[in-house]
Amino acid sequence: MTVRHLIVHGRVQGIFFRDWTVETARSLGIAGWVRNRPDGTAEAHLEGDPAAVDRMVEAMRDGPPRAKVDRIDQHEAEREDLSGFERR
Repeated sequence: MTVRHLIVHGRVQGIFFRDWTVETARSLGIAGWVRNRPDGTAEAHLEGDPAAVDRMVEAMRDGPPRAKVDRIDQHEAEREDLSGFERR
C-alpha cells in the first residue's frame, strides 16, 4: 500500500480536473479524494497499490484535455483507510 498527498499546479480548476481524477482513480482501483484549493491548485490524496498510484500520478501530469499541469508536489502521507475515491 502506497499513500501519497499531491498538490497539482497549473490550469486545473474549471476544466473538470476533479471529475477526471475521480474517474481515472476509480478505474485504477485507487482510494482517496481530490479537491480544489483557494490558491488555484488541486489537492489529492491517493491510497493504493504502488504501481497503480504511480500510474495515477503520471496520468495526472497530463490530466483531461483542457488541463495544463505545470508541476505536481508530492509526499508520502498517512493512510486514511478510505474505501473509494471522491470529489470534495
